[in-house]
Amino acid sequence: MVLAEPRADAAEWAPSAPPIAPRPTRLWRPRRVLVTPAALEHAHGRAMVERAAALGLPVEHLSANRLTGLRNPDPRIAYREAKATLAIVVAPPTKLKLQPIPPSADWRFDLAEGCPAHCQYCYLAGSLSGPPVTRAYANLDAILGNLPAYLGQGGITSAQEERAQEGTTFEASCYTDPLGIEHLTGSLSAAIEYFGAWDAPVQLRFTTKFAAVAPLLDLPHRGRTRIRFSVNARAAARYEGGTASLDERLGALAAVARAGYPVGLTIAPILPVPNWPDAYAALLRDVADALAGLPDVDLTVELITHRFTPGSKDVLQGWYPGSDLPMREDERTRKMTKFGSLKYVYPRDLMRQMRETITAAVARELPRARVLYWT
Repeated sequence: MVLAEPRADAAEWAPSAPPIAPRPTRLWRPRRVLVTPAALEHAHGRAMVERAAALGLPVEHLSANRLTGLRNPDPRIAYREAKATLAIVVAPPTKLKLQPIPPSADWRFDLAEGCPAHCQYCYLAGSLSGPPVTRAYANLDAILGNLPAYLGQGGITSAQEERAQEGTTFEASCYTDPLGIEHLTGSLSAAIEYFGAWDAPVQLRFTTKFAAVAPLLDLPHRGRTRIRFSVNARAAARYEGGTASLDERLGALAAVARAGYPVGLTIAPILPVPNWPDAYAALLRDVADALAGLPDVDLTVELITHRFTPGSKDVLQGWYPGSDLPMREDERTRKMTKFGSLKYVYPRDLMRQMRETITAAVARELPRARVLYWT
């Protein structure tokens, strides 16, 4: 059901935004590093503690395996304190029962949960409960050793003729940005090496808004990891606090492509920013320029429009009370998910216009890229 007629000029639908200048980014340095007793029983957990200590970060050894004392009646204070906290914990047994993650990949597995970025549209706001602490999992051997049981069992790439060449795909960035915390965990490098040594039709996939790819460039990946960069029109940078700039991400995209990785773009969330057709065409031209001169780049594109749920809107407005991110229900269409929950998406006419315009721009600016899906 359409709740409001789409406006003739979609640019009028979005708030105006001043030009965004590129800004330098630094590796995340949490103010607190918590470690549970169970995490210290694992070599990877102890290695993460050593990484934190080597960076001069304060490490607090907890007396029990539960994280407590993280809540605050003021959501802004709870958010601020949680976003500055890294917890080294053991993934619960439920994490070893993988779930499908359409349309991206056959299966989702988690190296961590939570993200150090400050994106005003963060989809984790509707997916995770409690304060947004970043939890890194110490039982990495069990997490990776669990994956072979799912080989050939998926319903996305394993079952679709047009994506069968990807093999069984495992998505590692559903609940975290693994590159944003790699300097603290080393988990992503370990996963890339694991997939590189796995002699089977498989692919590790992750997407990132960060650019510190240097530790990944010389790993024996054997083409079994696709590194995707989450990018957006430059006018949307105002909503992506604490991330690498677009130019940094595109530089990192070129670097990993040069190192032989299959690469990808996750253009998300697509927003009707002012003059959005030109804004997204410019983004794609910037990508083409970044990859110019690199032969045989294996590039995919995933196109994801902005949507929100009533619950995620409440959480995000508590975290970012000054945000002008457009989330008016009367300018959206109500849609029920397969789980029976409600979400708000763009009206049909705007959605159709954006899909036709942006997919045409991809074909024009990046003719060798494969569009995997639009959602």
